[in-house]
Formats: sequence, structure tokens, C-alpha cells
Amino acid sequence: MSRFYKSEINRDVPVARPGEFSAIPLGPLSVWPPVVLAPMAGVTNWPFRSICRRFGAGLYVSEMVTARPLVEGRAKAVMLAEFGEDESPRSLQLYGVDPYYVGEAVKWLVGEGHVDHIDMNFGCPVPKVTRKGGGSAIPAKPRLLSSIVRAAVSNAGAIPVTIKFRIGIDDELLTYRDAGRIAEEEGCGAVALHARTAAQLYDGEARWDAIYDLKQSVRTIPVLGNGDIWEAHDALRMMRATGCDGVVIGRGCLGRPWLFRDLADVFEGREPQDPPSFGEVASIALEHATLLSEWAGEAPAMRMFRRHSSWYTKGFRGSAELRSRLTRVRSLKELEDVLGSADSHEPFPPDAMRVPRGKTAGRQKVSLPAGFLQNRLTDATPPLHVDPAGG
Repeated sequence: MSRFYKSEINRDVPVARPGEFSAIPLGPLSVWPPVVLAPMAGVTNWPFRSICRRFGAGLYVSEMVTARPLVEGRAKAVMLAEFGEDESPRSLQLYGVDPYYVGEAVKWLVGEGHVDHIDMNFGCPVPKVTRKGGGSAIPAKPRLLSSIVRAAVSNAGAIPVTIKFRIGIDDELLTYRDAGRIAEEEGCGAVALHARTAAQLYDGEARWDAIYDLKQSVRTIPVLGNGDIWEAHDALRMMRATGCDGVVIGRGCLGRPWLFRDLADVFEGREPQDPPSFGEVASIALEHATLLSEWAGEAPAMRMFRRHSSWYTKGFRGSAELRSRLTRVRSLKELEDVLGSADSHEPFPPDAMRVPRGKTAGRQKVSLPAGFLQNRLTDATPPLHVDPAGG
């Protein structure tokens, strides 16, 4: 093990002891290690899931698919709902604001034998979604949340349904306890808490104390924690500190899919391997880009891969200049040439381990429809159809 591998915050954190943690029971599924890939819009399509899955077992959830377009058969929604031929279990995140369309979407997914697990997103904080009453605004209306979740569970049969949500709208309106209670009452298989409010976006530190509190109130189904797991030992710290049953990995795996190998190691009682050299990272990136090209076509894939190029190369010497070149790449051959121009033997930079990737915007005042909170405890009216843009 590299002496640089653990950051200072995890310097004295031991790997798991035999029997310390258990698999996540999820209906007929048993998830071990207790690790779930967070659904991320524009990121967790099947090529990315395939790369992550190669490094370790767990549950790998698709990016969000919106219920109404799926029911209407729109091509983009159907494409996002695709799985790789050998992908198992098949886990899909469904977004919906209307119980009717959610129920119809679940009915179709289950009837087609398309999924083994459905996750529902109630954590999207994006203004264009919340200002219409969708995303992370929905848990502020518990009757509406109940009706949406009930529609999913009642049409899912034996397929487990889970829900993911945030702490609340802001520090003045916390909704996570109600969301956990509703999930239990309506028959969900588990809940996942992103330990930030919608107002926080991705700013500051995740508030793991809220995960602990949710675990104390939700007794009959697993509670998963999400937020600030940048290296494998963070997962152990979270589970030991909060008592949660598993972890959800989001931004920590962007450009670092081998994080799932590290997580498998620490849960099996082993210290992680050394991180890959630049040459190894480049090989992973090329494999990822190739799969993306097979799925979406080479030209669209190269545009989609630009953000991944930035994440894969972050922290390496000269990466700013390298990223500038990578943003202009138009083919797999060009991508291979640019990556091949860097020093393949350069070790992974220790300082890059905890550098945030993906969304890092500051805080916001959450946009809600006019009068949205006036009758929030009794109102079950679905908002106008809104498409999510984040989670």
C-alpha cells in the first residue's frame, strides 16, 4: 500500500473487521459490498456503469429516466433506460411528479422484465425543477410524496422500490424524517439520504448527523448515506458514525471508477491497492470512451466524454494544458493520441484524491412556485410536468 494512499482524515481508520458489516437486503436482491452508484444525469449511462462494475460489485443505478416521456415512448427516455447485455442486476432511477405517469412507467418497466430495482429521485435541487414544484420540493408535500411512492410500489410487484432525497429545502424546512416515514409506510425497500439541503446544492460538508438521525427513526428498512465519500475509508467512517446500512457513491467516482475496487477491498478487510498511474488511467479512459462511442456514436460520444476527460486527468502534472487539448478531441484516435502524449509512468497525485469533481456550485435560495408552502401538509396536487437536470 502506498504511504500516500490514505488522506490525513482517514490515517487511523481501520478496514472492516469480519462480520462488521452486512449486505444490503433489497427485496430479492442482496447487495454486497453495501455500495450503490448514485444516479447522475448525463453520467451514469450503461458505458460508465460498465466501467465502474468492472472494478467491484455493488448496485449500479442508471441516470434518471423521466416517467412521462418513458410512458409516451420518447426515444431519448427509452435510450436512457437501456442496459448492457450482461448488466445484472438492472437498476433504474425513475423521476416523476404525477402518480399516474409514475404508475404507468413502473407497470411498463416491470411488465417488460426490464428492471430488477427501481429508485426514485426526490432530491433534484435545480431551480428550473423546484420552481415548478418538482425534485427536492416534493418531500415538502408529504401527501403528494405518499401518492407518488404508492403508485410506484403498488405497480412494482416483487421489484424493490427505493427513494433518494435530501435533508430538506433549507435549514428552516427539513423534510427527511417525513420522507423516511413515508417510505416505510408505503413499502419501499430502502431509503437513501444525500446529507445536504436543496439550498446547499453541493456546497460545504455533508451533514452525516442527519443520516444518523434518519437511521434512528427508520427502523424497518435499510438507510443508505450519501455525501463526501471521496476515498474508500470515508465509507467506513460514515457507516461507523451513523449506523447506516450502506453508502451511495456520487462525485467521488468521477474520473476514478477504481474507487469501487477500493471499496470492495476495505469491506473485505484489505487495504486498497495503489491508485493507477497515468498510463493506466488513460487506458481506462479510452475503454470508457470506446463503450460510449458504441452506445451513442463516435461524434456525440466525444462531446459527452469531455467532462470525463477533465475528471480522469485532474491533478496530474500539466493537466490544465492536457484538458485544453482534450476538449477539442473529435475522435477516439485523437483522444488516444492526446492521452498518449503525457508521461504514462506518472503516479496518481495524492493531493487529487479529495479534490471535488462534478458539481461544486455554491448555495442558493430554493425557487418554489408561488404559494407552494401554504397548504403543503394537505395538498397532494401533482405539479406541472418538469424534467430534472440533476440530483
